[in-house]
Amino acid sequence: MSYEYYYNDTPESGKVRNNLVYTSLISEDKTSFVQWYYNDKVYHKNKNEVIDPALMQEKWERELTFLTHMKTHFPDMIPEIEHIDYENRKIYLKIDGVDFWQQCLDADKTYDEILPDWQEQMLEILEAYRSLGIYKFSLHPSSYFIVDGKLKSINYFFCHDANEEPIPLSNFRSYISHDRQAKLEKFFEQYGMSWDSVIPWHKMQIITLENFRSNYPDDFIDKALKVYDQ
Repeated sequence: MSYEYYYNDTPESGKVRNNLVYTSLISEDKTSFVQWYYNDKVYHKNKNEVIDPALMQEKWERELTFLTHMKTHFPDMIPEIEHIDYENRKIYLKIDGVDFWQQCLDADKTYDEILPDWQEQMLEILEAYRSLGIYKFSLHPSSYFIVDGKLKSINYFFCHDANEEPIPLSNFRSYISHDRQAKLEKFFEQYGMSWDSVIPWHKMQIITLENFRSNYPDDFIDKALKVYDQ
């Protein structure tokens, strides 16, 4: 099967990287997506965020840990894993077309028009994370694919277990987009925080959800916040 680089084609910026950490690949027939934990300078256009090999290895290990954890407990909430190439750090996932966000962009339609019950499905996925003690901070709509009418969540490299010790926010800065960094800094000002702050995972999850109001309707974010009020 032949693969090519996978970009998101946006109205504002044209083709942009689908992910800032790994290199995204997609098969020509759009049935297979690859997370390649390799710092490809062509794909990242020399704007590579994760240039530290040790950090890339950590992201790869987190992806494996939390993706397989979800496969064990909630297999219907992730794409089917076709193959894992451990030597080359590639995960092959079975998909059915481009990601959720790109489907909306391509069709010039809303989330509701593409998948009427997307809110209910996404909230169920968040509930699954909470039940497993997983805090997941990669929540962009491009982190989901639709397969047979079901949302499938990807990008588990940006997950932490509830039992892990929190670390400074600056540790995450290198793989958060500059636009989102600017939005986060507004929250930092509001709550008296900085990139040097160390905050509980629960609080970081709340801030992350608030930060995604620019990507989702307010009513969805309000419901998502209630998941973590329990």
